[in-house]
Amino acid sequence: MNFEKLFERAKEKNIEDIQVHYVADTKLDIEVLKGELENYTIADTKGLSVKGIFDGKMGTVSTEVINDDVIDFIVDSVIASANNIDSEDEVFIYGGDSIYQDVDDLYNKELEEVDAKTKIDLAFDLEKETLKLDEKIKMVQAFYSEVKHQVRILNSKGLDLSKVVNSATAGVYVIASDGKDQRTGIEYVQSNVYEDFDIENIAKEGAKRAVDALGAKSIKSGDYEVILENKASASLLAAHVSMFSAESVQKDVSLLKGKIGEKISKELISIVDDPFMKKSPRSGSFDDEGVATKYKELVSSGKLTGYLYNLKTAKKDEVGSTGNGFRNGISPTNFYIQPGKTSFDLSVQSMKKGLIISDLQGTHSGTSSVSGDFSLQASGYLVEEGKIVRPISLITVAGNYLEVLQDVTEVCNDLKMNFGYIGSPSIKIKALAIAGDE
Repeated sequence: MNFEKLFERAKEKNIEDIQVHYVADTKLDIEVLKGELENYTIADTKGLSVKGIFDGKMGTVSTEVINDDVIDFIVDSVIASANNIDSEDEVFIYGGDSIYQDVDDLYNKELEEVDAKTKIDLAFDLEKETLKLDEKIKMVQAFYSEVKHQVRILNSKGLDLSKVVNSATAGVYVIASDGKDQRTGIEYVQSNVYEDFDIENIAKEGAKRAVDALGAKSIKSGDYEVILENKASASLLAAHVSMFSAESVQKDVSLLKGKIGEKISKELISIVDDPFMKKSPRSGSFDDEGVATKYKELVSSGKLTGYLYNLKTAKKDEVGSTGNGFRNGISPTNFYIQPGKTSFDLSVQSMKKGLIISDLQGTHSGTSSVSGDFSLQASGYLVEEGKIVRPISLITVAGNYLEVLQDVTEVCNDLKMNFGYIGSPSIKIKALAIAGDE
C-alpha cells in the first residue's frame, strides 16, 4: 500500500493526524507423533491497523486487505469510527522519541535458511531420542514451531519505525506409564539460533519429567518449606502480571497501588521488564504506539519502583510512557524475576524437609490478580534431608503472591521463560500451606 497516498487522502478529508500499524507474520508448525508427520503448516498473515484524529476524536479501523484500492474505505471508516466516539478524553498521535536503542539478535537469517526437511528431521529425531530413553515412555509428541514477525509503524507526524524478529521453539510432550500410573512431562527450548536446539538434552529432560512423576501420591496437609521450580514460579508470576499495570492501579484493582518506594518482597527479589533480551521475539526498540522501550526494574531488591505504562495511562498520571503500549492496552515485553547465584541442586540439598512444586494447574481460575490470593492444584516431589524421596500429586497449594515474595529465602540461577516470555528461576519459600490427603 502507498502510505503517502493514504496520508494525503486523510488530510483531504480533514483527518488531523493518522497512524498505521502494519504486521506481517510467517509461521511454521511441525508436529511428529507415532513416527508420523502429524502436522506441517506454513501460514502467512498480514494486518493493518489505522487510527486517526477527526473532530477531536480518535477513529480506528483494521483490515487484512492491504492495497491502494481500500484507501478510501480506510479513511471513511476512521471518520465513521470517530463520529461514534462519546468519550471526551484528549487524544493524540505520538510523534516519536529522539533515541531508539539498537537491539541485537532480533533476526537471525541463518535460522530461516535452514531447510524445511532439516527442521522436520529434528522433530523426528526428538521423538526417537525420547522414546529410547525408558521403556515406560509410551508416547512422545515432538514439535518445532517458528515465526517471522515484521512490524512497521508510520504516521503523519513523520514517525517511521520498523523491525523484523524471528524465533523458534523445539520440544517434546511426553506420556509415561508403569501400568498402574500415567504421568506427563514437557520440555522445550526457545531461540532464534538453530544450534541451540540440543536434541539429547531436550529429550532427556522431557523424559525425566514424565518418568520421575510415576507413582506420585498425596502427602499430609500442613505448612511446608517449598521450592517453586522455575516453570511453576513463572506460571504464578504470569497470573499476577496485571498488578504491575498502571491501568490496574488507576482502576484500583491492583495490590500495588500507592506502594511505589515500599518494600513488597525480600531483597533477593528483583523483577524486570527487558525489551532488549537476546533471541526473544518480544524484544524491540519500540512498542505498538511508537514509544521507545526501556529496560525497567519494577521491583529492585525488594522495593517497588514503578508500573508499566502506555501513552493513555501515562498522560493520566502525568508521567512518561514506559514503552509498554501493546495490543491496544498494556503488556510486558520479557518479564521475569532476575536469577540468583544458587544452583537448583544445592537449593534442594539444603532443604531438611519440604516440597519441590514442579507444576501448577488452574492458574487462570485459581488466582486473583486483584487480591493476590491463589489456591492451585499442584504436583512435584517430597524432599527429606536434601534428597528427593518420591513424587507427589493430588495436593493443593494456597497463599498470597505478595506474601510468597516476602517469604523467599533463596533464588536459583535457572531462569526459564514460558511461551509468553514471562519467566522465573526456581525460588525457595520459607513456608506454604499445603492441603493433602489428611
